[in-house]
Amino acid sequence: MEEDQDGNEIHNCVIKLREKPKKRREKVYIGCGAGFGGDRPIAALKLLQRVKELNYIVLECLAERTLADRYQIMISGGDGYDSRITDWMRLLLPLAVERGTCIITNMGAMDPVGAQEKVVELASSLGLGVSVAVAHEVSSAKLGSGSSTKKSYIMEGGISTYLGAAPIVECLEKYQPDVVITSRVADAALFLAPMVYELGWNWNDLEELAQGSMAGHLLECGCQLTGGYFMHPGDKYRDISFPSLLDLSLPYAEISFDGSLCVAKAEGSGGVLNFSTCAQQLLYEVGDPGAYITPDVAIDFRNVSFHSLSAHKVLCAGAKPSVNSVPDELLRLIPKDCGWKGWGEISYGGYECVKRAKAAEYLVRSWMEEVFPGVSCNVASYIIGLDSLKTISIHDNNISSGACEDIRLRMDGLFELKEHAVQFETEFTALYTNGPAGGGGVSTGHKKEIILGKQLVERESVFWRTGVKSWKGMRPNKEEVDLGNLVKTTIWHDPLSPPHPKSSSPVIETSPAPSGQKIPLYSVAHSRVGDKGNDMNFSIIPHFPSDIERLKLIITPQWVKEVVSTLPNTSSFPDSVSTMKRDKWVSEHVNVEIYEVKGIKSLNIVVRNILDGGVNCSRRIDRHGKTISDLILCQKVVLLP
Repeated sequence: MEEDQDGNEIHNCVIKLREKPKKRREKVYIGCGAGFGGDRPIAALKLLQRVKELNYIVLECLAERTLADRYQIMISGGDGYDSRITDWMRLLLPLAVERGTCIITNMGAMDPVGAQEKVVELASSLGLGVSVAVAHEVSSAKLGSGSSTKKSYIMEGGISTYLGAAPIVECLEKYQPDVVITSRVADAALFLAPMVYELGWNWNDLEELAQGSMAGHLLECGCQLTGGYFMHPGDKYRDISFPSLLDLSLPYAEISFDGSLCVAKAEGSGGVLNFSTCAQQLLYEVGDPGAYITPDVAIDFRNVSFHSLSAHKVLCAGAKPSVNSVPDELLRLIPKDCGWKGWGEISYGGYECVKRAKAAEYLVRSWMEEVFPGVSCNVASYIIGLDSLKTISIHDNNISSGACEDIRLRMDGLFELKEHAVQFETEFTALYTNGPAGGGGVSTGHKKEIILGKQLVERESVFWRTGVKSWKGMRPNKEEVDLGNLVKTTIWHDPLSPPHPKSSSPVIETSPAPSGQKIPLYSVAHSRVGDKGNDMNFSIIPHFPSDIERLKLIITPQWVKEVVSTLPNTSSFPDSVSTMKRDKWVSEHVNVEIYEVKGIKSLNIVVRNILDGGVNCSRRIDRHGKTISDLILCQKVVLLP
């Protein structure tokens, strides 16, 4: 075993069984305080205030997009960690420390030790006594080098590997900290670690690890489990009142020693937690539901079931280890340059505004060709208000370009050279005096883009270490803290919003969808889209479970390809030649995989190579492809009897 210059042990990621793990609790309560980097700290505070049983609260704030952005900020001299960590900790630390609730977060990103120093500094300014641990990857190239240069722990080139739960478990065992800050740890592992520590699980307790990892997967996106990103006016199965949506509760889980699992939301809160919200989150970005791979265990979700115990609690069962239950390799992310993005937008309104946008697109492409021949093929264009999501055509019978009175042209190019992106800005701005009449509100920009290349690496070649820093300030006395005043002074209330009804959502009796007539898919099922790199993952979850058999006859790979075939369009006005090239490209490069998930009577569909290179370099307005779920649900289908 290696040590760093501070005497901290350095471990590799080969799985080593825990020695005589101790069961500290029969049941542990773990909440999700954040589901992504842009989540709301006030919502996390509300969860802490409402659910006093919480032993841990996890802030999951790191994604491939935010990791790439953080790397660019770091190499430009900025923070390698999420700079909002002080905002979160300033709000949460006083109550978390008073309650004895440990905060676990991946906001350390590229520089968890820098984040640790910032949190200790904040705690000292608040007069709080805290212990802040870190768990992060270390470079194999620096092992044994004795390097003591500032921030020598940061991985070269921004490389990061998805770590499992073991580094966090070591932090909890060695330091019993108030806060644990990590580098890139798999989302589910952030939640699994305290289960392993508290419940005395070992790394070969695969049944329990599968259930615990499912809990982490269900919690990791925050309010997506409790009605956020679910509410849909006009859909009787998903309609939630505005006041109820305003009062969403972040979710938490109760996990027992034997792997029994319930997910829950705060009693009396708004939103909704039921079979449908759990099913959507279960299939979110999982790919093959029979082999959802995490660093700690590969999980089979195909026979998972959900049973509502009350309006705020759901029993979750049936997660099992996959046939190949423990992955031999870990996923490594490697930042790579992918060029320069240049973009521009301009608005047109009134009579024939779409034709004027068409003229503007033609001019900008032509001007670019005059200066840099051959680069206009790198530009994609969209008309916001008509086809900006690229799932329809202006030749669609249901679309009338003449009826549009307010549209916005966006052109987005990905170029090899910075000078091309800068030139694109210049040419687009020239529309003010050289383009069609009535254009206004021009905005342009350019930036360097980074993609995260992916590589599988052997466990023995990935290393990590832990450490701790403390500030010996005051520990709040539970009897002296007036939580009522904390609630009153901290939580903002909207005086215009009436209290939401106790019933968060209507209970709708489901029945089989009608047969033999053309109906929109949204009247039969609901869906959510996720992305992994250049691949899109969407679910089809019928409102009436038995309808799955009829849906399986319709939702075929060919049907899916036809539905998504317009996504690669690079112009709002494709001619027949462009359309033929597009269809040929889709046929040769886009692959569709359809998986049945029998436990929840649903389908999970993966579409490969459809997101214009993925979130970090896509020219699409909706880089993640998230809007596509409802556009798929708008497709008309005819179900057999």
